[in-house]
Amino acid sequence: MKNKINLIIAIFFIQYALVSAQIKQFQAVKQESSITYQLTHPLHEIESTSKDANCLIDMDLSTKQIKKVSVRVDVTTFNSGNSNRDSHAMEVIDALSFPEAIYESSSTEQKGDSLKVYGKLTFHGITRDQTIVVKTNWSNDKLIISGGFSISLTYYNVERPALLLIPVKDELKFDLTQIFILK
Repeated sequence: MKNKINLIIAIFFIQYALVSAQIKQFQAVKQESSITYQLTHPLHEIESTSKDANCLIDMDLSTKQIKKVSVRVDVTTFNSGNSNRDSHAMEVIDALSFPEAIYESSSTEQKGDSLKVYGKLTFHGITRDQTIVVKTNWSNDKLIISGGFSISLTYYNVERPALLLIPVKDELKFDLTQIFILK
């Protein structure tokens, strides 16, 4: 009886080792990847981009299934091309107290080139559920993930900035492109 139990335990550990050995973590190439936010005011649209996000994916190499996604970006790395605007944006989101935006997935659903990622977004010190839908584009040694999502500024307790006493729209849109070398 003891030998059977030991055999079952050994088989379990071997199967676990085989399955987990096929999961590999990849980091996005920062120079080729970006996250851009868009904020809309009735008089103009603001767009600001960071090329300094730390994006990691865990992928099952045998099935090309993305199992986990993690993104961290220092909010001060976003650049709109206007330093006064960027400084004001950092004041509005209190970047000194909340320097990072973080996304951690809890699960994923992959169907063809569509990937739905369920997880939590921490922004302005508040963590909320956030689902992100992206497209995956595979080549021999490269994966490009692109898509977007929106959040509500007031939902994250961010006071909407105003120009000429008119506040920006509550919706903050994000577009992302993350490129991974699969070697």
